[in-house]
Amino acid sequence: MIIHVDMDAFYASIEQRDFPELRGQPVLVGGVTGRSVVCAASYEARRFGCRSAMPTKEALRRCPDAIVRRPRFAVYRDVSRQLQEIYHSFTPLVEPLSLDEAFLDVTGSVACMGTPEKIGKDLKASILEATNLVASVGIAPVKFVAKMASDHGKPDGFVSIKPEEVLNFLSPLPVSRLWGVGKMTLPRLHGMGLRTIEDVRRQPLSRLEKELGNLGRHLWELSHGRDPRTVEPDRDPKSISHEETFDDDLSDREVLLAELHALTDEVCLRLREKNWLATTATVKIRFADFTTITRQTAWNEPTDQTRLLWERVRDLWNVEQGKLKQSVRLLGVGFSGLKRPEARQISLFDEESNTSDRRIDQAIDEVRKRFGIDSLRPADVLRRKGRS
Repeated sequence: MIIHVDMDAFYASIEQRDFPELRGQPVLVGGVTGRSVVCAASYEARRFGCRSAMPTKEALRRCPDAIVRRPRFAVYRDVSRQLQEIYHSFTPLVEPLSLDEAFLDVTGSVACMGTPEKIGKDLKASILEATNLVASVGIAPVKFVAKMASDHGKPDGFVSIKPEEVLNFLSPLPVSRLWGVGKMTLPRLHGMGLRTIEDVRRQPLSRLEKELGNLGRHLWELSHGRDPRTVEPDRDPKSISHEETFDDDLSDREVLLAELHALTDEVCLRLREKNWLATTATVKIRFADFTTITRQTAWNEPTDQTRLLWERVRDLWNVEQGKLKQSVRLLGVGFSGLKRPEARQISLFDEESNTSDRRIDQAIDEVRKRFGIDSLRPADVLRRKGRS
């Protein structure tokens, strides 16, 4: 049996938890100007039609009384680490999907912890006790149905679907709920007269494959409650990255370099938090006309040191910045080719030259864990933010 855990309005709920004056109020987490979008909306704000990925201006038009809070990602990551510890107290088979969402395979935990329903309820209670936050839980024989179940009960949901109940649970749900059905596929399904998951299940497989190819078989299998994917614990990420869309297009080279430095600084912190070393750096540039380019460089010796990684990113930028013909809408920085620290081959000379940098990174990381990432920033980033 598989449990899907999904924290309710995660970012907004943390803000309401930490700032009591926000409780019961419509809260939006995100930026407040220009092209800013909503990262999360409290359930009070959702009643007005506000949702994540919506432009903040649109959300405020729908809910003028909403309170906008800037994201505190360091805090959200700390809470996510708490959640991971709780998950692993119930089973070693945990597959994180994001900071606020995970699959747990509790099949092997039943013998010592009770039924899947008991485990799910104990899990919800443990999360509430440790974090003062509410989780929705779905339980089912396969991942797809467990995810559907947790969505079905939100907020503060608890839905358990036994094997013999799967088809009845799925049948009335709209076809848009099937994984793989997006803006392009949905009109095609409606054009075939398929509105519910039961409609898909009753179709001959040959028709779905003729109309949709391999996707047709995939949807047909899901409509029967079949999902062969297992819970994959500790999946290694392919890359760690961050990007920012600016409120106004930027053309000043010094300002752009400072923004790139800030992005690199943030991604380096996350790299060390997750205990990864990188062997490849990528810079992404999107121009005012939405043309996008990416530039990449690789090296042999894996590292997580901010100074060395910033040198790689800056070298990529220096090659491109002289070619810029228009202003920049978005910048992104990513590191890939990830390896664990034990993969590093350290020489005596390497230790002598880099120990100081590592100690500096460790000291800065400790301060930021206590006071937030903006407590210590490179000088050019502080100047860009108008701070001294």
